[in-house]
Amino acid sequence: MKRLLLLTGCTAFLGACDFIPRGAGFQTEVLAATREADGTKTTDFAVEVVTRDNLATFLSWPAADPEHYHWIGRVDQPNTRTIANGDTLRITIWSTEDNGLLTAPGQRFITLPDMRVSANGTVFLPYVDTIRVRGMSPENAREMIEERYLTVTPSAQVQIELIEGRERSVSLVGGVATPGSYPLADNDFTILELIADGGGISNSLDSPQVRLQRGGRIFGISATRLLERPSNNTTLQGGDKIYIEEDDRTFLSLGAAGSEAVHSFTSENLSALEALSVIGGISDDRADARGILILRRYPVAQVTADRSGPDHPRTVFTIDLTSADGLFSADQFLLESGDLVYVSESPLTAASSILGVLGSVIGINNLASN
Repeated sequence: MKRLLLLTGCTAFLGACDFIPRGAGFQTEVLAATREADGTKTTDFAVEVVTRDNLATFLSWPAADPEHYHWIGRVDQPNTRTIANGDTLRITIWSTEDNGLLTAPGQRFITLPDMRVSANGTVFLPYVDTIRVRGMSPENAREMIEERYLTVTPSAQVQIELIEGRERSVSLVGGVATPGSYPLADNDFTILELIADGGGISNSLDSPQVRLQRGGRIFGISATRLLERPSNNTTLQGGDKIYIEEDDRTFLSLGAAGSEAVHSFTSENLSALEALSVIGGISDDRADARGILILRRYPVAQVTADRSGPDHPRTVFTIDLTSADGLFSADQFLLESGDLVYVSESPLTAASSILGVLGSVIGINNLASN
């Protein structure tokens, strides 16, 4: 009977050595190569160590996120209004003549029917013919029209009211207090001026992102970056559509992490160290601080052989938090949307479990001896 108990205890100990229940894999397990039939070992992913020596290389690689947006820098424009196709001119002609060509007896002015600027930038004026006004300021157009009418009405004086058309307006779609269509006040009307006219960014948006749709493309920037740099306050063009939305980027945490969940980005540039803070750190009694893994998928088109991009579409970045270099590098390595932050299990956890089982075996052996 004693031998049976001893054998049972030894069997339990050996079983514990082969398999200890864990919530995550060891780093060596996760990064293990696959043994092929011919005995060779291969992997279907690349492993990159995040250190000071190669951090700059990783930061220069193209973004893996297919929805990564670029932004249009500001280009200063003259602070004037100009006439564009689709605008409407409301022209009033004043005259002192008692019986003028345009005015009836006793009439001192006449307002012509509203005239829409054609696709070729012209308007038709009675008794004057067609004139080109596109690209002119309202004042220059007024002077030119008055000069033309002086040839047929010597005392003519002209007034112009410019009514911008759709090509001279922009749409503020959402994310503000008052969305709607807004005319461009001048050629240097900026996106921040538009947002201010719309009542500002809604307070209900977390980490608001500004999107600009222009000519079939979408440009994007965080509200924080837009406000921080005057060079990002781009000048708007007629037909632009602007909307503001929450940051929809997420990353996943698994393994011996403080939490296993999908997390939203809390800032425009989220470092690996900040991401660990978002997930609640790592488990003190389970995690291997030398085995922080970030798994990322790159588009195949971005894979290169010259280190200007990743050399494999499936890449695992490894971070060692037990060294100063690893900590500094983790604080500069940036996460991307869709990344998986995996905290591997510490081998010491398994060793502690084995020692616990060994203690049980010893206890059983002592019981068998008695």
